[in-house]
This record gives sequence, C-alpha cells and structure tokens, in this order.
Amino acid sequence: MHPRPRTFLTLIAGAALGFGGAMATGVLAERGGEAARPASQPVLPWEEASLFAEVYARIKREYVRDIDDHTLMEKALRGMVAGLDPHSAYLDSEEFEEIRLSTMGSYPGVGIEVAPADGTVKILHTFENSPAQRAGLRPDDEIVQIDGAEVGADLTGAIARLRGPSGSTVKLTIRRSGVAGPMEFPLRRAEVEVSSVSAQTLEPGLGYVRITTFSETTPEDLRQAITELKRDNIAGLKGLILDLRDNPGGVLESGVAVTDDFLERGVIVTADGRTPEARFEMDATPGDLIDGAPLVVLVNGGTASASEIVAGALKDHARAVLIGSRTYGKGSVQTVMPLTHGGAIKLTTSLYFTPSGASIQGRGIVPDIVEKEAAAAAAPAGEGEASRVLRDPEVQVGLDTLKHRAPSRDRAARVLAARLLVP
Repeated sequence: MHPRPRTFLTLIAGAALGFGGAMATGVLAERGGEAARPASQPVLPWEEASLFAEVYARIKREYVRDIDDHTLMEKALRGMVAGLDPHSAYLDSEEFEEIRLSTMGSYPGVGIEVAPADGTVKILHTFENSPAQRAGLRPDDEIVQIDGAEVGADLTGAIARLRGPSGSTVKLTIRRSGVAGPMEFPLRRAEVEVSSVSAQTLEPGLGYVRITTFSETTPEDLRQAITELKRDNIAGLKGLILDLRDNPGGVLESGVAVTDDFLERGVIVTADGRTPEARFEMDATPGDLIDGAPLVVLVNGGTASASEIVAGALKDHARAVLIGSRTYGKGSVQTVMPLTHGGAIKLTTSLYFTPSGASIQGRGIVPDIVEKEAAAAAAPAGEGEASRVLRDPEVQVGLDTLKHRAPSRDRAARVLAARLLVP
C-alpha cells in the first residue's frame, strides 16, 4: 500500500457514540505536528473587509441581544467554513479533541453506545467489560437522568455529561421495559477499549464480520477476528460476509488497510485535489486474509465514506459480491487542520475515486444484488447477538450467495482494462 505524502492521518467522522460523540459522515485527514500556518497569508480585498466590518458593527450595535466579540467571531468562522459544503466545519478545541479521541480505539467513559429514539436517549450497546456492562445496563434502557439532570431527547447534552476523566463517578437513572419505576446505576468512569469489529461463525466454514466504523485499531481488530474464525473452523473458511451497513466511515488509512487484506494487487483508491498532498493513490499489496475464499459485502444507505472506499474497491476488482441497497455517496476527503490558537478546521481537500476511476460523490454504489431494506423485527426476549444476525434477511441472502456464486474474475479484468484507457 503506497502511503500518502507527508504526515497525514485520516480521522473518523462517523458516529462515535461509544464515547458519546455523534459527528457528520466523512473521510478526514489531520495534518501532524504544529498548527497549520499558511506560507503566505492572503490579503483580504478592502471592499470585502469593509463589508465584514460594517455587518459586524451593525450586529454589535443593533442586534436584539448583546453578543461578546469572541462569540460573534466564532459564529462568523463557523458560518464561513460550513457554507462551503456540508462536510467542512470549524471545530473549537473541545470538538477537535472529540474528533481526535474518536480514532484511538479507547476512551475514558462508561462504555455505552447511545442514540435518540422516540424523543428519548436509549442505550444501543454496552461494551465488553465496561463499567456500564459490569453494572448491568442493557440495550434499550432509556436514560432518564444523568447526575439528577433530566435528559429528555437531548443526545448532545447526555453525551457531554457522560464524559469525564477515569476514576470519576456518574449516576444514571434508567427506565427499563417491564420494570416498575426508575432504576439508579452509580458508575465509575474508566478507560474503555472499543473494538469496531465483531465476528461469528454462521455455518461451518462460513463466517460473518461486522465493522461498525473505521478507527486506528480496526485493521488489527479485523485480523484478530479472522484468526479466531479460522481457529473455530479447522477445515478452513469457505466464505465470509463483511457487514458494512450503517458504517459511516472513518480513518481512510484503516479503510484502505481493510481492503488490502482481501486484495492481492491493484489500485484501492485515488484522490484528486488542488494541492500535492491532496492528490494520492493507494495500492494493494500481496496477501489475502481469507486466501481467496468467496466474499460478500453488505451495504445500505448508511454505508458511507471510508466504507464506500472498501465496498467500491472490492466491487471493482470483482473480489466481492455487494448485497443490499445503494450506499450514501460520500466521495470527498476532509483534512483536519489545527489552528494557531486552538481548535481546527475540517476542510474538504480532495475527491476520491474507485479503482475504475468512478466518483461516488452524490451517487453512491449500487450493489450487485439489490435488496429492499426491511425494518428490524422485534427480537425475542433474551435473544443474543449471534441469533439476531442469523435472523437477518440480508445475511441469509449473503449465505445463499456464498454457497452458490463466486465473484467473476473476468469482470475484474474488464474493469481494470477499462481503467487503463482513462486518461
């Protein structure tokens, strides 16, 4: 895999609800080292500078409420960057730290994944061996109060109050279906290890791996999961389902590394932008974790950004059969650039392309087998994750595909040959 020039680290932009963040979808890159300072500071034309000053003065003098200079300037910065496109943003120091922590695979907290549901905030998942799991919190528990403060539907506020340094305490008041009255859980925050990869054997020789987001630890987590699947299937893996549904993206390099784990050669992704750093190509290196066994990738409208890089490359190289519905269509790269006085800007700097040279921006990827997304059926009481996966209709289609259909190598040859003709 050819690395990107200079010291770029692509950061997650998906939902990092495990430690309480919920960020917009995207592929991000962070410049390492000191805060970015342009070599030559552009001079703002005096007409525009005069107009800005006039608007600023009017707001300061006549707006219905008094606004201090710092707040007004921050709002101006946010509006300027956000107005460029839906994925660029100004980040204050706390938001910058949040986006940095979301890539690390561990964080100080209680170890729950939360989401809004019917005007409330509910627990989606508790992480293994976390304070929340040890205390007995469960999926579908509704968080009513945090340290005595009502939560309601305020996901952002709940996330902020759940955070805290390791060793500090927080008290959650929970409403649980079938239990009369609220339940209280005092928790001591700790360093929580978060794996973005889960795996299980569906049938002898047929495995299932789900990647929920792409963090720095995802490639190693995937390799460990495949190793365990091989250990549990002594006769070998005859096929694998890779579930990328509702995976909002994340660390670009991690997505590329995961793709590389299933390809022997060829382009994985290319990107084009205005600066030399924004133009790059990443290629596969020899080695296939499942030794060429048939591969199915599950995708849907929540499959975005780095997930689409994985799905697009595996489809273009005919290494996998894609099943599900059209993906999100996020084909741009955002670079996180630290600022001199703290904070950062998340700026769109590149468009990326699949190995065939196609852009998925605003278009997404159409699967080989299109399946209409079905609403999840209510899980039987006490049902475990393994049973839920087996009941999933798209997983069943994937199993049938693994048993009766292998990817076409002829199609891969046609795709790569066509790419050679692209100027």
